[in-house]
Amino acid sequence: MTSRFLKQALFIGKDGQMKIENSHAVILGAGALGSAVSEMLVRAGIGKLTIIDRDYVEQSNLQRQQLYTEEDAAKKLPKAIAAEKRLKEINSHTLIESIVEDINYHTVEKFIRGASILMDGTDNFETRMVINDAAIKHHIPFLFGACVGSYGLSYPVIGEHAPCLHCLIEKLPSQQITCDTAGVISPIVQWVAAMQVSQAMQILAGKTVWPVLRSFDIWKMEYAEVNVAALRNNSCPSCGDDADFPYLSAQKQTKAAVLCGRDAVHIRPPIFKELDLYGLSQRWKSLVENLIANPYLVSFHYDGYRVILFKDGRAIIHGTSEVSMAKSIYTKLIG
Repeated sequence: MTSRFLKQALFIGKDGQMKIENSHAVILGAGALGSAVSEMLVRAGIGKLTIIDRDYVEQSNLQRQQLYTEEDAAKKLPKAIAAEKRLKEINSHTLIESIVEDINYHTVEKFIRGASILMDGTDNFETRMVINDAAIKHHIPFLFGACVGSYGLSYPVIGEHAPCLHCLIEKLPSQQITCDTAGVISPIVQWVAAMQVSQAMQILAGKTVWPVLRSFDIWKMEYAEVNVAALRNNSCPSCGDDADFPYLSAQKQTKAAVLCGRDAVHIRPPIFKELDLYGLSQRWKSLVENLIANPYLVSFHYDGYRVILFKDGRAIIHGTSEVSMAKSIYTKLIG
């Protein structure tokens, strides 16, 4: 510990500060939340930080993703690489590792090896459920966070006596609004990141954190919190007495197949999703082009790709044969 962290140590104690400086945080996703959380932890003196993201910096990110610059966007730098460069300028003593890969059931366990804490910076619940299972399996605290529009959520997944995300969300949510469809303002990003980092610092410093789900609408100034300890499910397949961590298997993942000769990818969600096609078509009117809707499917052009979305949640993404790109488009639209 140096005088750099004196004001922080006065608040959390010297022992707490030393524990933070000897800790390893893994940031899963380097978008708005991931970049804000990363900067706060590096400024707090975290000893090691691993940041993982598969995407690159775009102009539209700069409104809320605070680590990145116009130059990063012009060069289309991977977010993890751009984040590492900026974070090293902030604190040269933190060991920073950047990984440009997808977070999924096959990769997540190697990413979190040796971590003291896991920080959610992802943008969809399927990936969060993968992280949730890995966190519980390896006994690592996981700080969930999410935001869209002006609304944000935070929740700590903290161990065997508290409910995990699977307890709270028995099935993956369908028809969720996303930042791409509803937008997002930067103040709510900072609120959620502050909740996550505050609890991370408490956990790393050896303080007690309770299983409280918090939500806030920073535009309407509406706040709520609920202690959800009673919602722990002893039969939960992720954290219950006979847990088998279902989201760490291929069966619970979104399936994608390249359609031979069609320059298209077929996406199938892991569970049936009954979509409100009319509602979706109304929501996307200003976002997409050439929109056609009927009782069975919605067809439109989005970001240069032609998308066919079916009532059962399946989709065909035309204009690419890359599975990762097709999944990214699907996630931006459906959540």
